[in-house]
Amino acid sequence: MAGSELIGKEEAKEVMDILETGIFMRYGFDEERKGVFKVKEFEKAFADYLGIGYTLGVTSGSAALKVALTAMDVGPGDEVIAPAFDFIATYEAILEVGAIPVMGDIDDSLNLDPDDIESKITPATKCVIPVHMCGAAARIDKIIEVAKKHNLLVLEDNAQACGGSYKGKKLGTLGDMAILSFDYYKTMTTGEGGMVLTNSKGLYERSDWYHDHGHDHNPNVGRGDEGRSFLGFNFRMNEFQGAVGLAQLRKLDYIIAEQRKNKAAIKDALGAVEGIGFRKLFDPDGDSATFLGFNLPDEKTTKRFQKLLAGKGVGTIYYRDNTWHYAPRWEHLIARATANSKKFPFTNPMYKGKVEYRVENIPHAEEIMSRTLFMIIPVRMSEEKMNETVAAIREAAKEL
Repeated sequence: MAGSELIGKEEAKEVMDILETGIFMRYGFDEERKGVFKVKEFEKAFADYLGIGYTLGVTSGSAALKVALTAMDVGPGDEVIAPAFDFIATYEAILEVGAIPVMGDIDDSLNLDPDDIESKITPATKCVIPVHMCGAAARIDKIIEVAKKHNLLVLEDNAQACGGSYKGKKLGTLGDMAILSFDYYKTMTTGEGGMVLTNSKGLYERSDWYHDHGHDHNPNVGRGDEGRSFLGFNFRMNEFQGAVGLAQLRKLDYIIAEQRKNKAAIKDALGAVEGIGFRKLFDPDGDSATFLGFNLPDEKTTKRFQKLLAGKGVGTIYYRDNTWHYAPRWEHLIARATANSKKFPFTNPMYKGKVEYRVENIPHAEEIMSRTLFMIIPVRMSEEKMNETVAAIREAAKEL
C-alpha cells in the first residue's frame, strides 16, 4: 500500500494549514488564503525533486493522461501505441481524446517492447505511451529512439513507478510528457490526484489552460479576466491534495528504500525455489520496488504455486487473468463499448485504420504473463511478518 501506510501527523499539519485559511481551491482568494498555496508549493517541490521544468497537479492520474494527450494535440483520426499489460486508464484516456489505442507487446521487463513498436506503426500513429508497470522502468531510451525515428510523441505513464529512475534519470523526465498518479494504492498518495510533467513550456501551457476551463492564468489580472486560447475542462487539483502530497513527497525516498529492503529479502527466499526466475530489470538500481515479479516454468505450475502460497497466507497476483490490467481481458474494449451508443471514436469516419485486440498480436505477453506472479511489497514489514512470509515460501516450495 506504499505511501498510505505512512499517513500521519505530517499530512495532518499540512491539511490544518488549509483548514485555517478556509480556502480549498488552488486559484484565487489571494488575500484570504494568507500566502498558503499548497498545490503550487507541491508542484514546485516535485519539479525540484525530479529535475524537470514544469509540473501541473490535476485531479487524478487518469485526468493527467487526458490532459497530456490533449496538450500534445492527439485526437480524432490518431492512433496511440500502449502496452498490453497496463492499467485500463491509459486506454480510456486515449479514447477520451478521440484517438484509438493500439495494443503493443511486452518484453521480459513486462513493459512495452521497443522492438515491437515498429510492427504496430501505421500512417495514423501519433504517439507512444510506455508504461512503467509495477514499479520498474520500461526500456525508455530505446522506445524514444524508435519514436524519434518515426516522428512520434512519447508520453511516459509513470503512475506505478513514482520515484524510480532509469540510467540515473528520474522516470517521467525522459519523454515529451509524462504523468504521475497519487491514488490511494500508489507509491505516494494524495487520496486521488495526479500530475502532468514536461520540459516543454508550450506543452505545459496547453496543459495548464486546458485543465482549468481555458484560463491562461495571467498573473497581472484577476481570476475570470484572463485571456483564453481554447475551451478546456475542470481537472484542477485541490489544496487538500496538494497539502497531503507535500508531506508524502518528503517521505518518498524513505518509502522506496524500505520497499527495496523488503523486496530483497523476499526475493532471496524465492530465489531458492527451483524453477523460479525473476522479471527482467534493465536498471535494477532504479527499481522503485513496489512489486516483485517472478515466473515459473509453465502456467500450471504457476497457478499451483499461487494456490499453495495463498493457503499459507501469502497473496500474489496473476495478472494474465486480471480484468483491469491486461488488455485481452477487457471485454468492453474488445466490443468497442465506449460510453456513447455510437461507439465513438471507433466509428469516427476520420479514423481510416483497422485496430484489433487479438492475443495473436502479443505472443510474448501471452507466454510470459501465463507463468508470472506478482507480490505487493509493503513499506512497513515487521521482522515477524517477514519471517512468516519466508517460511511460507519455503513450505510452498516443498509441496510444489
